[in-house]
Amino acid sequence: MPELLFFIKIAATAAVVVGLSLLAEYVSPKAAGILSGYPTVSAIILFFYGLEVNPEFAAKSAEYNIIGISGVLFFVYFYYRASLLFKKYNVLLSSLTAILGYFFVIWLLHFIEVNKYVAVLIPVGFSFVFIYLLKDLEDVKIKEKIKTNYKVLFLRASFAVTIILIVTSIPELVGERWAGLFSAFPSTIFPLMLIVHVTYSKEHVFTVIKNVPVGLFSVITYSLAASIAYPLYGIYWGTLLALGVATVYLLAYARLRNTTANNRDSRELKS
Repeated sequence: MPELLFFIKIAATAAVVVGLSLLAEYVSPKAAGILSGYPTVSAIILFFYGLEVNPEFAAKSAEYNIIGISGVLFFVYFYYRASLLFKKYNVLLSSLTAILGYFFVIWLLHFIEVNKYVAVLIPVGFSFVFIYLLKDLEDVKIKEKIKTNYKVLFLRASFAVTIILIVTSIPELVGERWAGLFSAFPSTIFPLMLIVHVTYSKEHVFTVIKNVPVGLFSVITYSLAASIAYPLYGIYWGTLLALGVATVYLLAYARLRNTTANNRDSRELKS
C-alpha cells in the first residue's frame, strides 16, 4: 500500500505539471495561469493527509490550506515585483524573493487561530487586492512556440514531485496547522512560472501571474468544501464533492467571462 500511494503521488503530480506546461505553450499562458489554481495538488495532499492520518485531521488542515492561499498570492506578487527590479540573474533572484516572501507570510499566518469564516475571508480579501494590483498587466500570448523539451518537462515535474512528497510527509511532525499551510505551497504554479519565464520571457510569466488570483478561488472553494465534507462523507466522497464544487466555480467563471466579452464586442459593433 505505501508503495502504491508513493507511485500515485508521483504520477499525478507529474501529469499536472506537464499538462499545464503544454497548456501554456499550445493554448495560452492566461489559460494556464487560471487553471494552475485548480486544486489538483491541494486535493492530492489533503487526500493523503486524510488517508494516512484521519479525515478530521485533513478537514482541519483544509482550513489552514485556505488561509495558506494568501501566501501563494504574495508569492506570485513578490515574483512579479522582483522580476521588474533585478536585471541580472532575474529568474534566480525572483524565485528566491518569492520563496522567502512566501515563508515569511505563512509564518505570520500560522499565529492566527482560524475557523472557516476567518480562513475564507483572509484569502478572498487578498485575492481582490492582487487582482486590482495586477489588472494593468497585459495578456500576452506565445506567438513563436518553442518545441517542447522533454528534459525541461522532466525537471519541472521532478521539482513539483519533490515538493509534494515533502509536504505530504510532514503532517505528524508539524501538526495540522503547519501541514495545512504547507499544503498550499505553489508546487504547480511555481514550476509553471519557471518554465514560461526561462523558455519565453517575463512578459509571458506576468500573464500567468495576472490570472493566478482568479484561478485560486477554485482552491478556496475546494478546501472549504473538503473541510465540511471530509468528516461527514469520508475522504473519497468528500474529495469528489469538493472537486465538483471547484469545477463548478471554474465553469461558471468561464461562462461569465465569455458573456462579458460577447457583450463588450456587441457594444463595440453598435458604436
